[in-house]
Amino acid sequence: MDENTQALIELSGKLERMMDGIEFVKEKQTEMANDISQIRESVYNPDQGIYARIRELETWKNTSTRLIWLLITSIVGLCTATVWTNIISN
Repeated sequence: MDENTQALIELSGKLERMMDGIEFVKEKQTEMANDISQIRESVYNPDQGIYARIRELETWKNTSTRLIWLLITSIVGLCTATVWTNIISN
């Protein structure tokens, strides 16, 4: 075999490895694009996404905070009324 033939065979082998590498990168890029699409769907889905869940939690927190303040105010009012009634009775 002459040098040109050997160089062409070597070059062919290197090109084949490079094509395998490019194919691998393409597969990983497609896989990554699918993963990003799934992440985007889970974040931005208006009914079940992360933003929707956070909105629900904020609504629940506001409602429970109002309820807690209402209960505390009622308990303080009842305690005050009880103490006032006991003071006036004696």
